[in-house]
Amino acid sequence: MLTKSDWDWELSHRKITDIAQWQHQYNWVEEPYVSPNGEKLAAIVNLAEGEFNVCVNGDVWETTFEKIWNLRFAPDGRLAALVSDVGEWTVAVDGTAWDNKFGYVWNLMFSPNGKNIAVAVQQDMAYGMALNDVAWPETFSNMTNPTLSPDGASTAAAVQVVAFGEGEIHKFQEGAFTAALNGKPWDARFVNVWKMAISPDGQKIAAEVRLNLYDYTIAVNGTPWERTFGCVWEPIFHPRNRAVLAPVRHEGKWHLAQDGQIIWDQKFFQLWHPMVSPNGTKLAAIVAPKYGKWTIAVDGNPWSAKFSDLLTDALFSPDGKRIAAVAKHHDQYRIVVDDNVWQNTFDMAWQPVFSPSSGEVAVKIEKNGKYSIAVNDRLWDQECDAIWDPVFSPKGDKILLKTLQGNLYTRRVISMEDILG
Repeated sequence: MLTKSDWDWELSHRKITDIAQWQHQYNWVEEPYVSPNGEKLAAIVNLAEGEFNVCVNGDVWETTFEKIWNLRFAPDGRLAALVSDVGEWTVAVDGTAWDNKFGYVWNLMFSPNGKNIAVAVQQDMAYGMALNDVAWPETFSNMTNPTLSPDGASTAAAVQVVAFGEGEIHKFQEGAFTAALNGKPWDARFVNVWKMAISPDGQKIAAEVRLNLYDYTIAVNGTPWERTFGCVWEPIFHPRNRAVLAPVRHEGKWHLAQDGQIIWDQKFFQLWHPMVSPNGTKLAAIVAPKYGKWTIAVDGNPWSAKFSDLLTDALFSPDGKRIAAVAKHHDQYRIVVDDNVWQNTFDMAWQPVFSPSSGEVAVKIEKNGKYSIAVNDRLWDQECDAIWDPVFSPKGDKILLKTLQGNLYTRRVISMEDILG
C-alpha cells in the first residue's frame, strides 16, 4: 500500500481525464469519484440495456455487470462497487468480483487502511455480513446497524433471534433482539438494539439497548450497565483505557456517561457525537446548552460560540489540542475552530481537515453554486464545478486539490503560500 509519502507531491497542475469523451462513448456517465492520491477518476457507465461497467481515467473494467452501484475508492486506492450479475449481488474490487454471491448486498465499508472490505448481505431472506469475501456462518431473520471494527478485522450488527408475529406483543416485550460479533450473537435478549461500537482490539461490542418499554442503557458484550436512562445515544470506546462512553438522558437532560456513571457535572438540552482526543487526554461532544444553541463542550465546558441551526463534523487535531467543526447559523455555514468562528460564510461546507502539524485547517466549501477550498479562513482564488476534500502533504507545506472544471478533471498540488500568501 502506498502511503501519502509515496504520492507525487511535486508542484503541478496535471490534467488527468476529460469526462466529455466518456459521454460520447457511453449511454450515460454517473457521479464521478476520485482516488485518495488524486491520480484516478472513476464513474459507473452504461453501455447498453442491462450492461454497466466502471470507467477509470477513460478505461473500463474487463467485466461488465447487469447493475453497479455504491462505487467507492478504498483508503488504499482500490476501487470497489456493489455489482449484480444473473440476479445475484456481490462486491467487485478493481473489476474482480468476490466468489460469494448473495440475494442482495449493501452498506459497503472500509477499514481505515483500506485492506478490509465489509458489506451487509441477504440470502433467501436471511441476513448477515461478509468481510473480505467470507460470510458469517450464521444468518438472522432481521439485521440492522452493520458495523466494522476500527482495525477492520471484525464485524457486528443488531440481529433478531426470536421470531414473533405482528400480534405477539408479549414476545417483543420479552426481548427478541441482540447483537452479534462476527456472526456470533450474545446470549442476552433485549426489546431493541441499535447503534454499536466495536472495541479497538475487536473483542467487545458496546450497543444502545432498550430493556423494556421505558428503560434504556448501554450493554457491553451482552451485559447492561447497572444504571438505566430515559434514552441513550451511540456509544464509543475510549481508545486508551477501553472505557465505554455514551450520551444519556437523565431527569429530562442529556449527560455524558462512562461505564454507566455520569462523568460531566454539566447537563444539556442535547448531547451527542462524543469524541476522545488522539492523546486520550480530552473528551468533547456536540451539545446544546439550550434549545437552538449548538456548540462544542470540552471536558464538560461549552464554548462561548453558539449556533442556531446545527453543528456537525467535529474532530480533534492530530496533536489533540484543537477542535474544528462545521456550524450552520441562520442558514449560512461557518467553520469554527477552537471556539473562534471564521469570518467567511458559505452555502455549504464539509468536514474540516487538519494539517499534520495541527496548525492549519482546510475545508471544502460551496458558494454561489461553485466549489473551492478555504484554509485558515482564507479562500483559494479558484472556483470549480466540483472539488474533493483537500489533502495536506506529509510536511504540511503543500496541499493536494482534486478539481473538475466543466468535464476536465485536474490533479493539482499547490503550495500553502498560494492560499495563505
